[in-house]
Amino acid sequence: MRDQNIIIVDYGLGNLASIKNMLKAIGAPSTITSDLSEISNADKLILAGVGAFDQALQNLEELNLLHVLNDLVLARKIPVLGICLGMQLFTETSEEGAEKGLGWIKGKTVKFKFDTNESNLKIPHMGWNTITIKRDNLLFAGLDTVARFYFVHSYYVSCVNDSDILTTTFHGFDFTSALQKENIYGVQFHPEKSHKFGKYLLEKFTEL
Repeated sequence: MRDQNIIIVDYGLGNLASIKNMLKAIGAPSTITSDLSEISNADKLILAGVGAFDQALQNLEELNLLHVLNDLVLARKIPVLGICLGMQLFTETSEEGAEKGLGWIKGKTVKFKFDTNESNLKIPHMGWNTITIKRDNLLFAGLDTVARFYFVHSYYVSCVNDSDILTTTFHGFDFTSALQKENIYGVQFHPEKSHKFGKYLLEKFTEL
């Protein structure tokens, strides 16, 4: 694995150290930072987080990170991986708040809603679940067919374009659990909490 500058963007939400530790375990050192100069020199970006959509966007704006992130992802086309809330930020809007999302993926973030026949289904969707791979992709290439990942979320991404959907997961219905458009990758689950399967996925991301 060649030396690369993997930046985990620190915008004040989420436990980022567990992602850094997982990357270290696969021999891929990374840096957690909100420093503009460090982020602007990234070879790869990870945008992770747990919390509210609006608060995340406000934090990114207050840290003056929106311009540099747009430049890296949209102009320079470096690989970016969004995890959980980070993936939801890629969308245009969210039912959770009023702020505009990054708009890198056409779609919106919506809350799980179940009818009375599915009243036993819990929100948030929490715990281990499987994925269904919808198209070939380097991120999931060679993944064990019994792979399971750890989820904790009340909202999910609804993509406008089916071509952006990498995997789906069933929780009352099939929702998008991973997406990809060009250099933009997102996963709704937490690879850093998903043991060997999450470790495998992060390793694939470092090899892109």
